[in-house]
Amino acid sequence: MLKLIRFLKGYKKECIIGPLFKLLESCFELVVPLVMAAIIDKGIKNADVTFIYQMGGLMILFGFLGLVCSLTAQYFAAKASMGFGTALRESLFKHINKLSYTEIDELGTSSLVTRLTSDVNQAQSGVNLFLRLFLRSPFIVVGALIMAFMINAELSLIFIIFTPLIGLVLYFIMSRAIPCFRRIQAKLDHVSLLIRENLAGVRVIRAFSKQEDEIKTFRKATNDFKNEQIHVSKIVSLLNPATYTIINVSVIAIIWFGGFKVNVGSLTQGEVIALVNYTSQILLGLMALANLIVVFTRGSASAQRINEVFEIKPSLTDEGNVVRFTQISVPRVAFRDVSFAYKNAEAESLTDISFEAEAGETIGIIGGTGSGKSTLVNLIPRFYDVTSGKVLIDGEDVRDFPFSQLREKIGIVPQKAVLFKGTIRENMRWGKENATDEEIYQALSIAQAMDFIDSRSERLDTMILQGGRNLSGGQRQRLTIARALVAKPEILILDDSASALDFATDARLRKAIQTETEGMTVFLVSQRISTVRNAHKIIVLDDGRIVGIGNHKDLFESCDVYREIALSQHTQEEVA
Repeated sequence: MLKLIRFLKGYKKECIIGPLFKLLESCFELVVPLVMAAIIDKGIKNADVTFIYQMGGLMILFGFLGLVCSLTAQYFAAKASMGFGTALRESLFKHINKLSYTEIDELGTSSLVTRLTSDVNQAQSGVNLFLRLFLRSPFIVVGALIMAFMINAELSLIFIIFTPLIGLVLYFIMSRAIPCFRRIQAKLDHVSLLIRENLAGVRVIRAFSKQEDEIKTFRKATNDFKNEQIHVSKIVSLLNPATYTIINVSVIAIIWFGGFKVNVGSLTQGEVIALVNYTSQILLGLMALANLIVVFTRGSASAQRINEVFEIKPSLTDEGNVVRFTQISVPRVAFRDVSFAYKNAEAESLTDISFEAEAGETIGIIGGTGSGKSTLVNLIPRFYDVTSGKVLIDGEDVRDFPFSQLREKIGIVPQKAVLFKGTIRENMRWGKENATDEEIYQALSIAQAMDFIDSRSERLDTMILQGGRNLSGGQRQRLTIARALVAKPEILILDDSASALDFATDARLRKAIQTETEGMTVFLVSQRISTVRNAHKIIVLDDGRIVGIGNHKDLFESCDVYREIALSQHTQEEVA
């Protein structure tokens, strides 16, 4: 938790004022038993009604001042903790966005979502309670002990005996609860993962009638989560009865031994009542401290999970990179003996990849499932770094470019069409922030999306639901292609992004890209022969290796893998 204190930097005033007002409230509380003792020993004993009213008014005043101090402390503690949570959430979100695909794959999306939401909230609650109680509770306990000693040193030995016993109870319970809280957050990760998978794959689940199986899996995960919660609740629930038992025994001891002292005249009745009140204050202080420990323990467990994310350094950085200038007479994209393996993978996904792509060329990439097609194009925008070799753009290693310059050169359309909630215009401007409607319509026209744009009365103001749920698969793909084209990139990567289009629309799309994007280097990743057959150069991959490079005619004659794919989709006469 200490590592996250830096997020309270802008709230130093609140972190000081909140605890100080809690201390003032504690001072008023500590004085009240003395006033009560005075009322009993002087006012009631002497039947002095005026004195009773005066002392009663003083108690009301102390109560009111304590309330004001408490509200003030609560306000500043809440302000600091909310500011802490906001700053932490923003910083964590910013850090996650700096992580490469490698780190995100390793951590897992569901775990990151849980850490960004539930764990941050737990840490925020811990800070809130800490600012309110970390001075008040110890001050009340120590202050009550001191006041008790001032009244009667001998009876105060009862406090000295019983207070450490309560401390031992707290230590025993918390030492067993802390590991449970960590396990609870991990189980919450698993529940979040199942929810995410089921919501994303609901159509597949229903298509295979697997609802009951998924319900059973989810029930098991939630029962594990529930059982862990119940287990830690049982441990923590021992806190109240154990502490109350110790305190009540101490109250009995004070009344018992105090009664003897009252009989011999060495202690007054009011002082006995004051000692009992101080016992109650110690109880309340220790209970508040226990609650603080519980919440702070949960917050610390969450803080540890948050720090794990902060401690992961991005494997891909552009630190120290400067803007590169385009070289003349060099290939637009070149792979030089490139090999790549995913983290913790047993084998390489790509091995000894070498080829060149000139400006204006269309490069088709084809191969069987798992042959490394998507992996290859993901190295161009540097979503991953090569294990060995070099990927060059305009003669410069992609690792030497600032990310902003590199990504400006490249428009990429991933396999899964991703759209965001908002209008079509807002989604198109992801490619170019200040794109005009004319530029957007031009990109939509090339992407063959104008037919369904024209069919909607709102046109560019048509609202898209999260993930494009109100669009068909083909419409989503065409919009994502248009979004990439709006920026007029030098390199366009279409990673199997026309799979939902019919053959006629796919053909029109490829023709439009070829004729209306002069000078743009286009990478077409596809399983379809018809998509890549007219490319200037076709790269055939098999098990992460290039087994053929050339045009359609040459590869059909010389490359067995390419011929097999072609004949599996068309007849001999159609592909010859």
